[in-house]
Amino acid sequence: MHFRRSLVALTVLAALSGAASADTLLIERVQETESAALPARGMTMQQVEARFGAPSQRMDPRGGQKRQWPTINRWVYPAFTVYFEKNRVIDAVANQAGADEIGPKPPID
Repeated sequence: MHFRRSLVALTVLAALSGAASADTLLIERVQETESAALPARGMTMQQVEARFGAPSQRMDPRGGQKRQWPTINRWVYPAFTVYFEKNRVIDAVANQAGADEIGPKPPID
């Protein structure tokens, strides 16, 4: 398991080493910000909305066609996107800040 993580880390570093020096990596910006700025795993939708306000966009739910495929909801805020399984946070991801930043692109409708 440790070997696999190391191999993945080396692969990511090799891919990132080709990035232009003027580019800002999303991962660098995220590491500089506090983790408290993102919703924590396990928070409910109500808790997220109470703490961070209403999202700028609520994406259409995906999944749920079978019992094994839970429904995933996505809420988009200016700085991050929150992913919910049913009504609980499973992940929160920082959004790309600008065109010169290398990282995830905005969510697709």
